[in-house]
Amino acid sequence: MTQAETKLCSLLLQEHFGEIVEKVGVHLINTGSQPLRLITNDTDVPLDQVKKALCVLIQQNLVTYLLHKRGFVEYNTHVDRVLRILRYPRYIYTAKTLYGDTGELVVEELLQNGKMTMSAVVKKVADRLTESMEDGKTMDYSEVSKTFVQLVETHFLQKCPMVPESAAGSEPLAAPVLVTDEKEMYTVPNVSIIGKGKRRRSCEEDDGGQKAKRKKLEEETKEEPTEFWVTRMLNKFKIHFKVAFIMGYVLLFMKQTSSEIVRTMLRMSEITTSSGAAHTQPLSSNEIFRSLPSGYNISKQILDQYLTLLVDDPMEFVGKAGESGGGMYAINLHKALACLARATLESVVQERFGSRSARIFRLLLRKRHLEQKQVEDFGMIPAKEAKDMMYTLLSENLVSLQQEIPKTPDHAPSRTFYLYTVNTLPAETLLFHSHQTVANLIERRQFETKENKRLLEKSQKIEAILASMQATGAEEVQLQEIEEMITAPERQQLKTLKNNVNKLDTSENQVDETIFVLESYIDSTACKK
Repeated sequence: MTQAETKLCSLLLQEHFGEIVEKVGVHLINTGSQPLRLITNDTDVPLDQVKKALCVLIQQNLVTYLLHKRGFVEYNTHVDRVLRILRYPRYIYTAKTLYGDTGELVVEELLQNGKMTMSAVVKKVADRLTESMEDGKTMDYSEVSKTFVQLVETHFLQKCPMVPESAAGSEPLAAPVLVTDEKEMYTVPNVSIIGKGKRRRSCEEDDGGQKAKRKKLEEETKEEPTEFWVTRMLNKFKIHFKVAFIMGYVLLFMKQTSSEIVRTMLRMSEITTSSGAAHTQPLSSNEIFRSLPSGYNISKQILDQYLTLLVDDPMEFVGKAGESGGGMYAINLHKALACLARATLESVVQERFGSRSARIFRLLLRKRHLEQKQVEDFGMIPAKEAKDMMYTLLSENLVSLQQEIPKTPDHAPSRTFYLYTVNTLPAETLLFHSHQTVANLIERRQFETKENKRLLEKSQKIEAILASMQATGAEEVQLQEIEEMITAPERQQLKTLKNNVNKLDTSENQVDETIFVLESYIDSTACKK
C-alpha cells in the first residue's frame, strides 16, 4: 500500500460517499482489520454514524467482515475495490456497447447500489427508460429481464454469497457466514416479472388510488423471491478490457487477416479464460475456422498457413499447444501484456526524458544487460551525455544495476564491469506516479468546481426555471428574459469551466488505461513466478 494509493482512495471515497464514510474507510486502510469499538474510538465518530458508514461500505462491497476466534467481528477495507471506483464509467460504457441502453442502466444501478434483487433492478431500469421515451410509450419488464439474463449468462453479473440453508435454523452468530455456491453463481431464478415502466407524473392520484397502489405493491413484494442478489463481476470486465487492449495492439503490428484471426481467438476464449491466466484456452484450427466472420472467405488451408506464420512470428503472441483437431493454438496473454507495458514505458521515457533516453531504454530492453561503454557505442551517444542520461534513468528507478563482474579478485571499481538492465521495477514506479497523477487531477477538478460554485448554482437555478416555464407553455420573450439573467462574461466563464472539467475527466480516463495495463502486467508477472 503506497501513499499515493491511500490518497487516491481517500479522494474517491469522499467524492462518492461523503466525509464520514471516507474517514472510516481510510482509517481501516491505514490500520488494517479492526473491530467496531476501536474504529469508533480512533476516528472520534459517533457509534451510530460509524455503523451507517460501515453499512454503506459493506453494501458497496468495499468492506468485508470476519468473525474473530475470540468472538468479536473485525472489518477490513479492500483497497483494490476502492480504486476500481475510478473505472466505473468504463464498466458502464462497456455494458452500453455490448447490450445497449438497457444493459448500461442495469450495470449503472448495480454499481450505484452495490447489491440489488433482480426484480428491483428490472423495475427501476424500466421506469428510467420509460421516463426517457415519448408520451404513450413504455418499456416492458420482460425486455429488461432478457438483458439482465444475458449479462448473467456472459458472467458480467453474479449471485451474491448467501447464508447457507443449513445454518438458517441454528443459533445465530455474531456475524453471518456467507457461502458462495459456484454451481448456482450464474443461475437466474425462474421469476416472472410482469408489468411496464411507470412515469413519475402517473403517480399523482387521489388518496384512494394511492392506498390501492400501496396495497398492490405490498402484495407483489410478499410474493417476490428475494434470494437472488447480484453484484458486478469485475473480473469479467477486467478480462474484456484486457482482450480489447490486446486487440488494439495487434492491429498496429499485424495485417488485417492475421489480426482478425487473433481477434477471433480472443473472443472465443473470453468467457473460458480466467482473469489471471497466462494463456487462453487452446482452440483447434477447425473451431477457429468455423468462428471466423463471414466476410473473410479464406479456405482452411490458408488459415493453417496463417496460424503457422503467427506461431513463428517474433512477437510470440500465438503458440501451438497440440496437434489434435487440425492443431491446437493458444494466445500468450503474458507476452501480449508485456508488449503493452513495454510500449507504455517507452512512451513515458520518451515524453519525460527525450528521444535519446528512450533509445537507451529500448537498447536495455532488447539486449537485457549492457555495460556503460556498450550503451554509448550501441546508442551512438557521446560518453558525457550517455552517463547523464543513465544516471537520470537510474535515479528514477527506470533502470537498475543488475550485477557487478570484477576483472580482478580485489573488486576494484576501475576494474569491474557494471551491467545495467530493466526489470519489472519501472512498471511499479510508473504505477505509483499514475496514482499520484489521478489524485492530482481529482483535486484540480474539485478546486475548479469549488471556485465557481456560486456561478454553477446560478446556472442550475436558471435552467430549472426555463424548464418549468417551457413545460407550462411560456412565451419566447419571457424565456429570453430569463436567459439574459446570465451575463456574457458569466457564459464565457461557464464555457471555460466546462472545457476544463471535460479535459480533466478525459485525462483521468486516459491515466486509468495506463494503470490498467501496468496492473495487468504486474499481476501476470507475479502469477508466472
